[in-house]
Amino acid sequence: MASLTQRTASHFFAYVSRLRWIKRWGLMRNAIEENVATHSWEVATIAHALALIRNRHFDGQVNADRIAAAALYHDATEVITGDMPTPVKYHSKVMREAFGDIEHKAEVELLALLPADLRDDFSPYVRESRLAEQEKELIKAADRLSAWLKCRAEIRAGNPEFVPAEAQIRARLDADGLPEVRYFLEVFAPGYDQPLDNLLE
Repeated sequence: MASLTQRTASHFFAYVSRLRWIKRWGLMRNAIEENVATHSWEVATIAHALALIRNRHFDGQVNADRIAAAALYHDATEVITGDMPTPVKYHSKVMREAFGDIEHKAEVELLALLPADLRDDFSPYVRESRLAEQEKELIKAADRLSAWLKCRAEIRAGNPEFVPAEAQIRARLDADGLPEVRYFLEVFAPGYDQPLDNLLE
């Protein structure tokens, strides 16, 4: 076993930690600032919950811990690319394909920052293409739920800028029809609209 003095330093986590400085929703006026690190934590907790709900109530057999870990890294490439606003990212097929290629290259760049003997271990979490379809589905659903909750918070703060986005995201969540998302919306989402004192009752 090599001693610590023989190991090469890695900047992977120092770099990824800078996600806290990347602001989301860059084209919109925000009453409540949100950064990518905070968003990633919320997506991870929601994705973990969705996986457990699927397993408990809807005959699922997904690995909730693996999904939570992958969700933590789901936007890690944005430390290289920045947060691309959705209207720009999905403006056209050309834009989607171009940005998809950039994201793929950013995944490779991030993994290259790790010690060589850890790259295969991190690859399933950093590279979205390595995830199973059910895993991607639940992480995407959690990502949408997080975005919808952000829109709701902005509207409660008196910011009408987020009204169209809230309606569009909710329509997409409903159209996707995932039963664990319906469960989350019925059981957990109402609490987000409550003041702190009500949450302690």
